[in-house]
Amino acid sequence: MSGWEQALEALVRQRRRALTAYAFLLCSDLREAEDLVQDALVSVFAGRRLPDEVDALEAYVRRAIRNTYIDGFRRRRHWATLRHLVVTPDVQPPTGDASPETVPVRIDVQRALAALGPRERACVVLRFYEDMTVAQIAVELSLAVGTVKRYLSDAVSRLEGMVGPLPAAHLDDLDTITLGGVR
Repeated sequence: MSGWEQALEALVRQRRRALTAYAFLLCSDLREAEDLVQDALVSVFAGRRLPDEVDALEAYVRRAIRNTYIDGFRRRRHWATLRHLVVTPDVQPPTGDASPETVPVRIDVQRALAALGPRERACVVLRFYEDMTVAQIAVELSLAVGTVKRYLSDAVSRLEGMVGPLPAAHLDDLDTITLGGVR
């Protein structure tokens, strides 16, 4: 067995469940999460140079999962704007007001996360699941710190609107850096 095959086997054996759970947090669908992990593994191991440690490989795969998810979301969103040109609906949507019988009373976190945009969801997962700081998220997603703060602020307010107050999610504890200027 060559070096990359041993590394792949070790990574899959040790971290497959954690990688699938991470992908599931992003996409909210187990089959899609498994596909994301598979696509990420293929893209990472198609590269020429790979680190030897499983932890470093896992970081590469997690980044590939995130990027694959965001790219796929963009593709699906673009296709959704064009689909009406190709497909005609077979069934008309029901009319009338929503009633307690037709609308689920309980909205769980998974559905709430699914309602977020891909970058907002990635920021929330990195902040609250991976326990990263805002600066780390900015580096990880190649975004400005202010952009990450905005995504987190918007996401938390949307999540609170769907699932109620999130006491530990207030953004008072976000890392801020003062650059020394006073105006």
